[in-house]
Formats: sequence, structure tokens, C-alpha cells
Amino acid sequence: MNIERRTFLRAAGVTLALPLLESLQVRSARAAAGHRVPRRIVCINTPLGVHPPFFFPQSAGRDYELSPYLEVLKDFREDFTIISGLSHPDVGPSHDSNQSFLTGAPHPERRAGFKNSVSLDQFAADSIFGQTRFATLPLSCEGSGLAWTKSGAPVPTDCWPSSVFAKLFLEGRPDEVQAQTRRLKDGQSVLDAVRGQARTMERNLGHEDREKLEEYFSSVRELEQRLTQADAWSRKPKPKVDAKPPVDIRNGADLIGKTRLWFDLIHLALQTDSSRLITLQLLGTSSVPPIPGVSQGHHDLSHHGQDPVKIAQLKILELEKMKTLHDFLNQLRTTREEETTLLDRTMVFFSSNLGDAGKHSVKNMPVLLAGGGFKHGQHLAFDENNHPPLCNLFVSMLQRMGIETDKFGSSTGTLTGLDAVD
Repeated sequence: MNIERRTFLRAAGVTLALPLLESLQVRSARAAAGHRVPRRIVCINTPLGVHPPFFFPQSAGRDYELSPYLEVLKDFREDFTIISGLSHPDVGPSHDSNQSFLTGAPHPERRAGFKNSVSLDQFAADSIFGQTRFATLPLSCEGSGLAWTKSGAPVPTDCWPSSVFAKLFLEGRPDEVQAQTRRLKDGQSVLDAVRGQARTMERNLGHEDREKLEEYFSSVRELEQRLTQADAWSRKPKPKVDAKPPVDIRNGADLIGKTRLWFDLIHLALQTDSSRLITLQLLGTSSVPPIPGVSQGHHDLSHHGQDPVKIAQLKILELEKMKTLHDFLNQLRTTREEETTLLDRTMVFFSSNLGDAGKHSVKNMPVLLAGGGFKHGQHLAFDENNHPPLCNLFVSMLQRMGIETDKFGSSTGTLTGLDAVD
């Protein structure tokens, strides 16, 4: 085992090797298992929801009739599960529920005093740290994303596919590589200096301040790990792909164009195993998207007030959105990885923080889980007023990643009825 060789405490020029710890052996074994059979998670949020009557099937079980939106995905019927009735408990009706989409943290709608918790992707990243060049890829078609740190801070999000493509696949000039190495080393030295100063302060602090300082030290340790890992990966050549750099779409209303561009890039990132944890915030704009038959803004259409004209246009827009999901799933299913496909090893979680955007309701969130090695082909229907937390699904996904946990956010266990393929 390498763990006893590389696990040390270092400070002020002194290196202290840790004893062989059982918990670290377990974590190392999990990491090794994850390397043999890589499993991945892609989380996609469409922040203005989808029209429930066009998304959810009328009946539960495996013999359900496809809804209009699921008809678009009929080629993948046995590759996905539809789940109705789920939501995050104690998350109130508001667009701010977006902040709790992958965390389950209560009451984002209150804003003042709201403290978020770690998101699904960042939680999972701890267990597979170092196995890929990028532990996570937080992406967004606009503005903020879906990823949050352990301390509840937003993780910086990439909004331009061209810059992410360069980060994933383009080698810098020698001088740029050297400059990056210097920045990493400078960052490490700054952390050491700041940490030493903070420790000096600690003995004069009260209990609450000591807790805050400990949170700070945790953040420092995490950043040190990222710096060290970034330095190691910077010395390895990036994967070569047979694809041209994407051209960023500057039209802020082009929901479909931006989504397709991101899906193409996510496929490349997964195919090259550059990251196994990816989050994507789709577009939720008030502008009119360039889609034939749509003449009103997406936000206005989602808040249709049962206006049949608006609902008809909303259906056109959302059918186009479902087509992009179809094409993404097809990319994953037609990409072979050893004896199986990329879809079989990738959990694609497609949902929205709103169950009914017109009412700002957070009940009965539209949930589609595709791929990842589950026994799909079913509609799991729960009572929206008496249901397990959505975080139960997250626990099932984490366990499928090979992560030994039975708790995440508001979870009470795994999701009943969702079983993994042996």
C-alpha cells in the first residue's frame, strides 16, 4: 500500500508520518475500486421547470404510457427512470430553491440567515479525489451554478464552453506552463504563511471564533489538496480529442444552442475521463429564445397562468429541450468503454428546482434518472404530500459511485424502488 508512504503531517520543516490508519485503508480501497470501474454523475437543472402534465406519465410501474415529453426519449425507455412526487423538505416556494437543488439545505427562500451545505458533486469529490484531472466541473449557461462547498460557499462556475475546452484539452506554451507552476507554488507558500499567522491568533479566541477558525483551516487544507493535485496533473499531457474548440454562443436567449454546446463538451470530458462529477445549470431567461413557433420569453411562458397560447409555445420550447437530452443520452450510449457504454457508467440526473414554475411550487419536482447501472424502465410514483426526501435519491447515487455513505442532506435512507444492476 502507498498510503503509509504518502500520508504525513508537515510543518515548519518537520515531517511527521502518520501511523497506518484503518479508515485511511478503507478510503484507499474505495478509491482503487472506483478506478477499476469508473462511475460518473452528471446533474442538470432546468431552472424554469417543465410543464408537469406533459412530463409525468399517468400511471406508475413499468407499463406506463409515455407522456409527450418522454415520447421524445422512447429510444431510451429502458435506460431511464421517471420519479414523481419528490421534493426537498423545508424548501419553500421560490426561485431561490435553486440554491438547494443539489444540497437539500432548508429555507433558501428566507434569504437572510440562509446557510447552504455541501452539494452532491462536491460531497462525492472527496471520495474520488485525484483520480481525474478535474475533481468536478461546475458549468452554467448563465450566472451562478449548482455546486457548493462544505462551508456552504458557491463554487466558481464556468459559463463559456471555449474556456472549458481549453482547460480540458489545450496545452499551453512552455512559458505559460512554467508560469502556472510558479502560481501553484506561490499559492502553496501563501497558504503556509497565512495558516501560521492564524494559529498564533487561535489561543486568544473565544469558542465561536475558534469554530470559525477551524472552518477556515478546513478550507485551507482543501485548497492545499487542490493545489497539490493541480501541480501533479499539470505535469501530465492533456488528452487529445478529435474535435474543434467550441464557438461560444453570445445570444443570451439561445437556450437550445447553449445546451447542445455544453452537452457536446460534457460528453468529451466524460469520454476522456477528465472529470466524473459534472453539474450544469441550464438557461432560465426572460428573453425570447430563437425557436420557430416561440414568440414570448421563456420565463413568461413558464408562468403561463393556464393561458393555452402560452402553454402551446411552452410545449414547443420544452420539446426542443428534451431533444437535446435525447441526443446527449445517445452520445453516451454509443460511446463504448471497455465491455460496456459510457451511459451504463454515467448517472444522468435531469430535474428542476421547481415543480410548477407558474406557482413557484417546489413540490413534485420533475425527476429523470438515466444510465449509471440501475434497473430502469419504470415510473416510481410517490405521494407529493407524503414522500421520501429527494436526498434519498442522492444517497442511492452516491452508493452507486462506490461511496460508503447512508446520509446526505435531509435523507432518511436510499430511494425505495430504485435498484442497481448486479
